[in-house]
Amino acid sequence: MYSLIVVPPATVPEDSGRRGRLRLAPGERLSFGRAPQGDGLRIAHDGVSRRAGEITAQGAFWLLSNLSREQTYVVENPEGAGEHIKVGPGRLDAPVPFEFSRIVLPACGDLLPLEVWAPCHEHVRVDACDDGAATAPAFSLDRSKRYFAVLAALCEPRLRGAPHAPLPTVEQVVERLRPLWPAASRTAVQWNIDYLAVKLRLKPGPETAEPGPRLNGKKESLVSLALRFDLVREDDLTVLAAPLRQGAR
Repeated sequence: MYSLIVVPPATVPEDSGRRGRLRLAPGERLSFGRAPQGDGLRIAHDGVSRRAGEITAQGAFWLLSNLSREQTYVVENPEGAGEHIKVGPGRLDAPVPFEFSRIVLPACGDLLPLEVWAPCHEHVRVDACDDGAATAPAFSLDRSKRYFAVLAALCEPRLRGAPHAPLPTVEQVVERLRPLWPAASRTAVQWNIDYLAVKLRLKPGPETAEPGPRLNGKKESLVSLALRFDLVREDDLTVLAAPLRQGAR
C-alpha cells in the first residue's frame, strides 16, 4: 500500500522516466538532485546539488533530509495560509506533518517546487456526550459580528493562496465590506481592529491600570495570530458575502 505521492517539478528531463507521479510505500526512500544516487529523481538544473536531498515515507507523515551544504529548503503547506517549516543544510530526517506539501528548492534565482502528498490524516472522534465541565475556549469569536468580518477581510489575501501578500489597508477593508456594511468607514474599521487587539489579548483592555506598550504592526499581529491558530479559515470567508447583522460590532 502506497503512503506517499511525489510530483516532480517541470525541470525533470523527459527521458528520465520520472516525469509522472512517484509512489512510495512506508519505509521507502527517494533521493533527488542533479545527479542522485541509484534510481533517484533527477532534477536538471545547475543550481540544484548533485545529491540535494532524500524523502522517506512514514505512513501519515514523511521525512525530509537536506543533503546540500549551503541551501535551506522550505516546506510549505499550500493550504495553510503561509504555514511552513525550514530544513537547514545537512539536516537529516526532518518530520513533515502536512497532508499536502511543497518543497521549495532555491536554485540560482529560481524556486523549484517539488510536491509531496501524504495520506489523509485521521482525527479523534469527539464524543458529544462526554462527561464533565466543558473546556473554556481559548479564543472566543462570534462569526456573526462585524469585528469578525473585519478580521476575515484582513486575512483574505493570504487565505486566497498568496501567503506573502501585503495586508489590505484600512481603506481597502472599508471598500471590501461596504457592500455588506453600507455604513462602514475608516473610523469604524479601525475601532474594530483595536477591539480585536484587546479581545485576542494582544494588548490590555481599557479596564487595566497599565496601558501596556504600544502595539506596532497591529494588523500584522492580528492576522498572524488568526492564521496560526486557525481562528479564520478559508471557509470563513463566506462572511464576506453575507449581510452583517444590524448593530453587531
